[in-house]
Amino acid sequence: MLDFSCGEEACDLLDWYIPVAFNHKRHIEIIEGSNSDTQKWRMKERMKTVSVALVLCLNVGVDPPDVVKTQPCARLECWIDPMSLVPQKALDSIAGALQKQYEKWQPRARYKYSLDPTVDEVKRLCTSLRRNAKDERVLFHYNGHGVPKPTANGEIWVFNKTYTQYIPLSIYDLQQWMGAPSIYVYDCSCAGLIVESFKNFAIQHEREFDLLVNNSKTPYDGPPMPSYGSCIQLAACEATQILPMNPDLPADLFTSCLTTPVIIALKWFVLQNNKKLLPGITMDLIDQIPGQVSDRRTMLGELNWIFTAITDTIAWNVLPKETFQHLFRQDLLVASLFRNFLLAERIMRFYNCTPVSSPSLPSTYHHHMWQAWDLAVDTSFQVWLSLSQDSSSVPEQLPIVLQVLLSQVHRLRALELLGRFLDLGPWAVNLALSVGIFPYVLKLLQSSARELRPLLVFIWAKVLAVDCTCQSDLIRDGSFKYFLAVLGESFMPAEHRTMAAFSCVSCIVNGYRLGQVKISFFFFNVFFLSSLRVLVLTACL
Repeated sequence: MLDFSCGEEACDLLDWYIPVAFNHKRHIEIIEGSNSDTQKWRMKERMKTVSVALVLCLNVGVDPPDVVKTQPCARLECWIDPMSLVPQKALDSIAGALQKQYEKWQPRARYKYSLDPTVDEVKRLCTSLRRNAKDERVLFHYNGHGVPKPTANGEIWVFNKTYTQYIPLSIYDLQQWMGAPSIYVYDCSCAGLIVESFKNFAIQHEREFDLLVNNSKTPYDGPPMPSYGSCIQLAACEATQILPMNPDLPADLFTSCLTTPVIIALKWFVLQNNKKLLPGITMDLIDQIPGQVSDRRTMLGELNWIFTAITDTIAWNVLPKETFQHLFRQDLLVASLFRNFLLAERIMRFYNCTPVSSPSLPSTYHHHMWQAWDLAVDTSFQVWLSLSQDSSSVPEQLPIVLQVLLSQVHRLRALELLGRFLDLGPWAVNLALSVGIFPYVLKLLQSSARELRPLLVFIWAKVLAVDCTCQSDLIRDGSFKYFLAVLGESFMPAEHRTMAAFSCVSCIVNGYRLGQVKISFFFFNVFFLSSLRVLVLTACL
């Protein structure tokens, strides 16, 4: 037997003789928590575009010398044909339309435009917007459809005061006027040249600033160097590409994609599918689609909501998370433009144009989620057309329906079709009466079939609502009793009993003396006989 009355050291030795349960390695190794890297998902800072400069160099009616346009060619600018108005009026209308298109995405921004401007006018516009924007973002939209293409030296074109010469405007100067942060949209041929020149000039600005600071004899205490390299650019095409001139497209296809994406997407869908699933859809139908992009309860609003979801999904799947947060979550206007830029890439690549962005995005025009968008558009067209066909067209089968009413087997179905047709409006009732519907439905009031009563009441309510002269026919033949009988039937839905009351009281009695007498006499007899029956029963008891 072991002696446990020993000292501390002896007890330690005796521990070796005590059985140890669950003595496994996993219970004696050091327990450490998992090393999980918490991703930074919160936005460091939000920003908004507070000012927008719209610079339009269209020179309506005069083509630039370095572009030979096809005949016919694309003409619409902001969905306006500039050749349908006098030049100045066209320019003002296009500028106003462009502002409204941008306002759908950023209604609170300050908008200023310069139309066919000089260099000094562009400078005043940009410096003014930058001064008011302070540290917020400014957007510069340039439409150069009426001036020569950008130069390899980093210049875009504007005009002199008399509009007799094209004057170059250096991107280097434009950067200084706009400052940072800024976003630029270039809708012109060879727009990729501007993007490359912009990057080169941004580096040049940084070098000049560093040289200024290093050569200064005193510590530099001026304003910090604007981060030109972080500015965002969206260009319609690459440096060697010409904008599409297809007459079925707007001349400002890139701007249309950026500012009216749903409309141009639907029109492009029609161009691609006009001989496939829905041959009845035309370009003119697109302009008749009901609703507003901002109202999701409408067709356009629902499509815009679907478009936003799909483009967001595409961007989330192809972009690094930091880039996605920066471009699609920091600034509402920037996010909208980049979503729409994905559509621009899809559509314009079809016409041999590749939109360019800085920062550059991976190619997404072939992403499989675009199939979901095509399906949504196709479905929306089918639903819309099925519910909104031109209701004033004459159905050629209407006489056939009248003949089918004579068949007892198909009479119920024929009345259903006739009721749906009359429900389209007074024009349908007049059309049915003119084709000879009246004697058919009048004779059917003699039928005792209960399943026909709701339909006949509905049809007669429509007929009497349009032509009250039919009241004489109902009184002459005693057919008004049909509706009074419906009023007394408890199994009849309240809706149809209400229609019966309308047909009898509101139409037959209203302004028709004979009808008033007949129905009054009928009610008197009914109540008199009922009272007499009650008296007889009471006397018998």
